[in-house]
Amino acid sequence: MKSRISIQLPSPFAQIPRHPILYPDPSPIHPLPTLSSTSTTPKTPRISIFAKREDQGSPLASAGNKYRKLEYIVPDILSQRPKYHYHESHPTTQPLPGPATILVTEGALQSNHTVQVAALARKLGLKALVLLNRDTGGGYKTSSAPGFFAKLGNVQINKLLGAEIRMYNAEDPEATDAQPVLDELVKSGQRPYWIPGGASLHSLGGLGYARAAFEIAVQESECQLGGSGHFDFIFVACGSGSTVAGLISGFKLLERVQMSSSSSSGESSWPQRSRNIIGILNSPTKPREYHEERVLRFARCAGELIGLLDVEKEITVDDVHLDDRFVGEEYGVIDEETRRSLSMTAEMEGIVLDPVYTAKVAAGMMYRVQSEEMGRYAQTNGLKEVNVLFIHTGGQAALSAYFDRVM
Repeated sequence: MKSRISIQLPSPFAQIPRHPILYPDPSPIHPLPTLSSTSTTPKTPRISIFAKREDQGSPLASAGNKYRKLEYIVPDILSQRPKYHYHESHPTTQPLPGPATILVTEGALQSNHTVQVAALARKLGLKALVLLNRDTGGGYKTSSAPGFFAKLGNVQINKLLGAEIRMYNAEDPEATDAQPVLDELVKSGQRPYWIPGGASLHSLGGLGYARAAFEIAVQESECQLGGSGHFDFIFVACGSGSTVAGLISGFKLLERVQMSSSSSSGESSWPQRSRNIIGILNSPTKPREYHEERVLRFARCAGELIGLLDVEKEITVDDVHLDDRFVGEEYGVIDEETRRSLSMTAEMEGIVLDPVYTAKVAAGMMYRVQSEEMGRYAQTNGLKEVNVLFIHTGGQAALSAYFDRVM
């Protein structure tokens, strides 16, 4: 039997409460040989692409990256006096007089996050209320069958999970401020716990992917990587921002731990170069600079919690690398480039991506690994092989809602 992988976190990170939602073993990392060979050309070094399957990380419905974030939020949900349940527009909300009885969250019509919150609620024996905005992005507006778009995919799964669903248009007040809904629930005797979209604005939202950094580092040795021996580039979706932010803060702490260990053992300073974390933006609604500031803020918030001593100096804007060239026309809209990426990954590797996030990440990754960037990086660092990790954050359940655009 395969021995269980142990993730060793330093203090104070190791002391932060976490409620297991993921499988006991890390989500698998496996090679993508066809995409790797396609990406290696006479003008590039050898490219070795791997996928980390966050879409296979949990036994709960529609496994994906939000469960990793929620693991650190559950202890607060179940505590006798939750501290982080407030709506971001009303941060003075009083602590709940007891554990939460209902989880409330928001998202676009085909939000993966809302499904994972609803599934978690059922697992914890709680109720779930999801607020879905039809006008977030262009998925609903550009569908040839908007009625079906509002019923299939993640909407259907939310219903199967028994969540109460409320749909809004952009002009509805609740579309931008959920506090009246939370007040309504309190008056009816409920104790609502608010989880913002993507869990990124939650104070604990970045911790899950800070832990993932340590997990990836342990798995790197199992992948028997050539070249640098670690993943030189890590490509991941950047939507609400805390997945990228958590990885940045986690790897910063990991590098500090490794340098400290190297110094105490009398070895030379830690020789490995930092991993390049590339967030592929999936929406053109806000400029890249807005997302960079947001990711930097989230990374520093997580870094402070996990034990970085001076986050202002240890995490800077130079650590935030976001690419906005693959956002497409609108959030949730499948353009031709996204469609090609979906088909390419399915046909070459038998892997199904989602139409909103991971298909755009794959498009951005393939463009960059086939560019001169990889050659320059390899030459600068004396490498004959560049190792690339694609983080599959899930979301395939939304595909059925896009039945008229993915074929």
